[in-house]
Amino acid sequence: MAMTTDSNKAARELLAFYVEAGADAVLGEAPVDRFADVGPALHPPLEGEGRQAESRPGWGESQRQTRSPPPGELRSPTSPLQGEVKQVASTTLPLAPEAAVMAAREAAATAASLDDLRAILDQFEGCALRATASRLVFADGNPAGRVMFVGEAPGRDEDLQGLPFVGRSGQLLDRMLAAIGLDRTSVYIANIVPWRPPGNRTPTPQESQTCLPFIRRQIELADPDLLVCLGGPSAQALLGVREGIMRTRGRWFSYQSGAREIRAIATFHPAFLLRSPLQKRIAWRDFLAIRKALRT
Repeated sequence: MAMTTDSNKAARELLAFYVEAGADAVLGEAPVDRFADVGPALHPPLEGEGRQAESRPGWGESQRQTRSPPPGELRSPTSPLQGEVKQVASTTLPLAPEAAVMAAREAAATAASLDDLRAILDQFEGCALRATASRLVFADGNPAGRVMFVGEAPGRDEDLQGLPFVGRSGQLLDRMLAAIGLDRTSVYIANIVPWRPPGNRTPTPQESQTCLPFIRRQIELADPDLLVCLGGPSAQALLGVREGIMRTRGRWFSYQSGAREIRAIATFHPAFLLRSPLQKRIAWRDFLAIRKALRT
């Protein structure tokens, strides 16, 4: 009896863990790709199966797809329908990390213009963030501007509007730009990663590496006179530094775009300044250095 009680308690604790982790549906024994459109079901539902599925929300679909068909309805391996399902499944498998980076490099290199690059990113499936984000956040501002600002990744407001730096951090960036006589009509703004990570989490190193060829090509096509990295992750990805932003900010670097050498500087991300307002006075020095560089 004691063993049964312990088992029930362990089962309840496990279910509670799954609920807290966000699990909200019961799954079958076989994996189901819910992003794939595999067409009609492999076999007609059994009698009463539809009613049973309706009475269990989130359960019926996986049961219909994973339940074995009755004898006499098994299809041969060469069945056209079965071949179609296999083909769809194979095209939706995620790329291996090395293959994703290589695919990104090859795709980015084919872009002859910023419009081409945006269209390529719209179709690129090598980064899993594309499936969870609402839309692509490509860029904002003037591509012909002399200064290009590059952050790390979009947040919730950016994901909703499809534009970088439009939330609270973007509003602070606008005020910082205005303080040195700039606005979004005179600068170009983008991010390392053009899709919002779920829950505004930090992009993984693999996600950043996969998207890096696209932002490098974007910088090359925009060809700014000055490149400003907003935050440590942006500076580390584009400038190759390993130190934190406290040691990196305010220093001038040389960025090789592929077409020419571009002067680059790192400064605090506006989101960091919202959390640490005392650092704004240090960021102001960086923006004064940017203004001075534009005047010389």
